[in-house]
Amino acid sequence: MSTLKDRLAAAIPPMQAEIKQLRAEHGNKVLGECTIDQAYGGVRDVTCMVTETSLLDKFEGIRFRGLSIPECQQQLPHHPEGEEPQPEGIFWLMLTGQVPTKAEVDGLTQEWRERSTVPAHVFKTLDALPVDAHPMTQFSAAILALQTESQYAAAYRRGMNKKDYWSWAYEDTMDLLARLPQVAAYIYRRTYKNGVHIAPDPTQDWSGNLAHMLGYDSREFRELMRLYLTIHCDHEGGNVSAHTTHLVGSALSDPYLSLSAGMNGLAGPLHGLANQEVLRWVFEFREKLGVDVPSKEQLEAALWDTLNSGQVIPGYGHAVLRKTDPRYMAQREFAQKHLPNDPLFKLVGMIFESAPDILLKHGKAKNPWPNVDAHSGCLLVHYGMDEYDYYTVLFGVSRALGVLASLIWDRALGLPIERPKTVTTEWIKEFVKKA
Repeated sequence: MSTLKDRLAAAIPPMQAEIKQLRAEHGNKVLGECTIDQAYGGVRDVTCMVTETSLLDKFEGIRFRGLSIPECQQQLPHHPEGEEPQPEGIFWLMLTGQVPTKAEVDGLTQEWRERSTVPAHVFKTLDALPVDAHPMTQFSAAILALQTESQYAAAYRRGMNKKDYWSWAYEDTMDLLARLPQVAAYIYRRTYKNGVHIAPDPTQDWSGNLAHMLGYDSREFRELMRLYLTIHCDHEGGNVSAHTTHLVGSALSDPYLSLSAGMNGLAGPLHGLANQEVLRWVFEFREKLGVDVPSKEQLEAALWDTLNSGQVIPGYGHAVLRKTDPRYMAQREFAQKHLPNDPLFKLVGMIFESAPDILLKHGKAKNPWPNVDAHSGCLLVHYGMDEYDYYTVLFGVSRALGVLASLIWDRALGLPIERPKTVTTEWIKEFVKKA
């Protein structure tokens, strides 16, 4: 049993007892109420779920177990070659609530190496798909193909005690996270590099090995992967990918089935697919301007033309946040450090400086500030990865860290199958009459 699993096993009983006491003493207290607008509007801001791994404040941004992104960058262990936190560390933090030591992170890296062998039938499944199938279609299919390896499903068939659900969910999660980089890299190389694949490098950490298998072996790209895979890992439990993974898992579906479902949600253009939509728009916007770096006047005129034609500025606005996304700022700071003169970064930076004021004057945007998707594409393009249809797969590798950590806690805390009550419009009309 690994050090991480030992630590988690020790943390679960006190948490179970605390929640049991909370429910016994305060279970009837009301957390929030749902308005008719919220019922029709995507259940926005209805407080009705528990997710232990992260918390999103609309004015402050995301905190992972209480730590902001800058605090994570400072406190989580770094790889010796750089300054960005290793994703292994944020997984440990989300799972245990504790900042790991460098030795603990290195131990987790080694365990993922040992679990990383991908069964041959997974690659055969991918090769049976058209090479032009969307990378997220391939990613979801590969996760389902991996489900044959589920230790949770096998233990459930044998008959396992409810107290052991979390332990087998942990084993599946560790196997999945160990194998996702090779699966993701295989999809990239078969789709864009004529099926010329690159073997794993057993000397690399989790992020560095992904970069290597993708075909990008520079130190800076490895550092970008460490940052990217850390900041995209979780965004509390109500977003589509996290909620879907939780919902499917609540039926006691194993982590493979649950994660594949979550990735199907991430593939939607209003969720993870937004990063490729932003970059496509930026390319088209630059082509319309006719220059790589326009003047401020040219830029602002073009932004007004976009809004006045009934279009949106992709990457601006967020379902919850009412400030600039801290994940955007982390990427901006990376660019300022490593690629300050990149023309695409300069254009993205100019949009950041002008778009919020224009959106405020336009008057229709509740949140005129950029979100994480407004920046990630220009960083990847700088290092040569311009296949933007693939970007959501990288997002998915990262998001797996958070949603699977949450899934383990769902099983540890015995959260039941999720089944909210719904009503019809006719019922609401009668309710309004009576009210």
